[in-house]
Amino acid sequence: MSPIDPKPQVWLQQLGQQTDNHYLKLVAEELMKAHITFSEKSNEENVYGILLADESLLESSSTKLLCEYLDQCENLILVYTGEKPLPFFKVWELLKTGIEEVLSFQDSSTLSHTLKTKLQRWSVIKRIMQSDTITDYLIGSSKRWIKTLRQIVEIACFSSVPVLIQGESGTGKELVARLIHELDKRPDKQDLILLDCTTIVPELSGSEFFGHEKGAFTNAVASRDGAFALADRGTLFLDEIGELPMRLQAELLRVSQEGLYKKVGSNHWRKTKFRLVSATHRDLQGEVEAGRFRQDLYYRIRTCAIRLPSLKERKFDILELAAHFLKQSLNKNDVPAFSPMMIRYLLSQDFPGNVRELKQLIARIAYRYYGSGVITLGHLPIADREQYDFQEDEWKENGFHEAISQAISDGIGLKEIKKSVGEIAIDFAIKESAGNLQQAAKKLQVSDRMIQAYWSEKNKRSG
Repeated sequence: MSPIDPKPQVWLQQLGQQTDNHYLKLVAEELMKAHITFSEKSNEENVYGILLADESLLESSSTKLLCEYLDQCENLILVYTGEKPLPFFKVWELLKTGIEEVLSFQDSSTLSHTLKTKLQRWSVIKRIMQSDTITDYLIGSSKRWIKTLRQIVEIACFSSVPVLIQGESGTGKELVARLIHELDKRPDKQDLILLDCTTIVPELSGSEFFGHEKGAFTNAVASRDGAFALADRGTLFLDEIGELPMRLQAELLRVSQEGLYKKVGSNHWRKTKFRLVSATHRDLQGEVEAGRFRQDLYYRIRTCAIRLPSLKERKFDILELAAHFLKQSLNKNDVPAFSPMMIRYLLSQDFPGNVRELKQLIARIAYRYYGSGVITLGHLPIADREQYDFQEDEWKENGFHEAISQAISDGIGLKEIKKSVGEIAIDFAIKESAGNLQQAAKKLQVSDRMIQAYWSEKNKRSG
C-alpha cells in the first residue's frame, strides 16, 4: 500500500457570510501546524472540506446552506466555534445530513492532531478508491454507491473483524467479499474460502465445515480438510448464511469465538483463525425474532455491517454499468454508445435482479450487435420488448411523485419546488450534452440565452 499522503488538499470555509474571520485564521494556523495545505475555494482536487460554524448553526435556515456545501465536497468536517455548547441532538442531526465529523474549537489543544489523523485516513481511502482494484470491478460513481464503497474500503483495510454483507440478490455481495479479502492488510494472510450455505447437504454438513478423518462415516475413504482448516489465517466467506441450519449456527459461533474445532471422527482439537465474512439477502433481525437464527451468532457476524443498495437505489450508475458490461461482452475497449432511446429504456427499468440482471440484459443486446453504429432499441431481443409496456407519462411515476410529496411534507413551497425541478433538469441536460450548452438548450426546448445565464450564475456562486 502507498505511504500516507502527508499533505492532503483541504478546502477551508465558513458557514454563510460570517464577518468575523478570527476563528478562520486560528483554524488555518492549526492546519499549518499539521502541515496540511488548504485553500478557501473548492475545486476538484480539494475533496476534503473543513467548515466553520458559530451559533447560527442552531438556526433551521442553516440546513439548506449545509446541503450546498455537502454538494461541493465528498468529505466534510464541521468545526463548531460557538460559545454555547452544541446539543447532542444537533450533532446527531448534522451527522445524518452527511457531515463526517463534528469537532469543537474549544478543544483546540487537540484540534490539529485530530484533523491530521482524520484527513490522512481519508487520503488512504481515496487512493484505494481510485485504484484499479476498485475501478475495474465495482463500477459506479453515484453518491450512494461511493459512500458504500468508502465504507467497504475502510472496514477492509483498518479492521479484521467479522463482516456481514446484506443486500438483495444480484447486488454484488460475493464481489464485495472478495474485495474485503484482497484489501485485508494481515501480513500472513492466506486464501479466501467460499462456502455457499444453500448447497450444503445436511448429512455432510459437519464434514463441509470441520473436515473428516478416514473411516469417519460410510464413503469416507480418505481424510479431508473442511472450511475451518482451509480458511486458517485467511478469510471464510459464508454466502447466504441465513440458510444455515440451527445446529450448524451453534457450532459456527463456538469455532469463530474460540478458534478450536475437531474433525468428524477425531478426538484431536485443532486451531484455526480466520476472518469471517457472511452474506445474506434475508432480514436476519427478523429471522432472529422468528426464532430461525441465533441471536448470539447474529451479533457475532455483524460486528461490521454493510448494506449494498439495490440498482433501483443507484439508478445514476446504470449507464456506467451498462457500458462496462458491454465492453466485457464485446471483448473490446472501444465500445459503441447507447442511443438516446436506448438510454431512456435502460433508465426506465426497475431491474429487480439488480446488477446481475442488467449484466444479463447487456449480454443479450451484445450478441445482436452487428459491429457498427450505436446501440439502439432494435438490438433488444423480442422477449425483452414483450416484457416492457411503455406509458406516455411513466417518467412521472419514476420516483417523481414521491420526491414532490416529500418536499411538500417538509414545508417547501410551490415556487421553490418549481425552481429546484428546473435546475435539476438543466443540470442533467448539460451533463448529457457533455457540457455543450446549445445542445442542452435544444434538449430542454428553451433558448440558448437562458441556459447560458443559468450556467454563468451557477459558476459565479461556486467560484
